[in-house]
Amino acid sequence: MFILSIISSFFIDPNKVYTQDSKYYRFLLYICTKIAVFFARIRIHVRGLANVPKQGRYLLAGNHKSNFDPILSWEILGKEADLCFVSKKENFKKPAFGKIIRRICFLGIDRDNPRKALQTVEQAATFLKEDKFSIGVYPEGTRNWTDEPLLPFHTGLFKIAKKANVPIVVVVTKNNEKIAKNFPFKGTDVYYDFVGVISADEVNKLSNAEIGERVSGMMLHSLSDLSFDDYETLKDIRRKH
Repeated sequence: MFILSIISSFFIDPNKVYTQDSKYYRFLLYICTKIAVFFARIRIHVRGLANVPKQGRYLLAGNHKSNFDPILSWEILGKEADLCFVSKKENFKKPAFGKIIRRICFLGIDRDNPRKALQTVEQAATFLKEDKFSIGVYPEGTRNWTDEPLLPFHTGLFKIAKKANVPIVVVVTKNNEKIAKNFPFKGTDVYYDFVGVISADEVNKLSNAEIGERVSGMMLHSLSDLSFDDYETLKDIRRKH
């Protein structure tokens, strides 16, 4: 499957901005994710999944500790969300993977160019308004390599939710940064806490800075909770449904 993905990536124009999803390339991404989760022995535990809206699009805002953060997000949320992430432009240069995420409409953001960054925000909002995808963002802007629980937020990303009139789903990932360290000798338990939702009405009433304070507060509260007793494995959740 990985070889098929590499071959298929040759047919993607690396310079084109795609605005229509490809079921074929999204299928490849999902299948490769499942294979990677299996062979890396990643055990996914989830809390608060009921907070994620079952209908309608949303902006997913999470903390960022690992390259696995978005990968496991679409493994958990799957086709119901058809997540499209706003990602740093360097990710699109990665062999095969970079082309595939481009083809399924992931959006690169250039933080050094405010005009281009605003264009990305506008396009993400358009995707939401047209009911094409839910959008994933990392307000910290980059992976957090520090011992601090969170990096300062780039609150301009919350404009996406404002412009599209959608809620913000706040998610916290824990332990993802250990996957690469543990592989191939050990498996890894990772935890996804869907902390809560800021409704579209609330989003429209708050400034970007106020939204940032609300989101960071929700994340910090979850990160300070070191108990994993009330998480369920993703396998058990799917077995129930």
